[in-house]
Amino acid sequence: MYQGEKPTLRPVEQADLPLLESWTNDLQVQGPFNTFGLEGKQGKQADFAKSGFLGQDQGMLLVIAEDKVVGMVAYRPAIYGPHRAAWAYAIGVHIVPEARGQGLGAEAQSLLASYLFDTYPINRVEAETDVENVAEQRALEKAGFQREGVLRGAQWRAGAWHDLAVFSKLRGE
Repeated sequence: MYQGEKPTLRPVEQADLPLLESWTNDLQVQGPFNTFGLEGKQGKQADFAKSGFLGQDQGMLLVIAEDKVVGMVAYRPAIYGPHRAAWAYAIGVHIVPEARGQGLGAEAQSLLASYLFDTYPINRVEAETDVENVAEQRALEKAGFQREGVLRGAQWRAGAWHDLAVFSKLRGE
């Protein structure tokens, strides 16, 4: 599918909502590291109506490769103090199964980090992934993130507590 052309990011459009909703409740598409439970379909419509999935408090952009939606990236605040000067952003990525293993996740996360640094007065973008998700850890390193450590038992997913590897990228890195 992906033939070496770098992916791009674009905002979500109303016409994309059925695709996003189909990913949300398809456990095969979610994969073993993104199974956080089922979600009602009205959630995407309501969130899109509020902000179009773009804003300081959170956001989502679609990953496009060869004119096709192959995934999404998202961000949310990671708050380290009482005011916005202490904000960082935590990011996540989802690439559809047929497009995985082709470098799209690394490129998309790099693009998202650049977007966030260009758009918001932050110094840090971070990501966490299951300690067993070696592919995502490699993708983060390829995107310029540095491993910082492990958050033990930090995430409840698929009926159990999971350890998370923490990565970060600072402005200028």
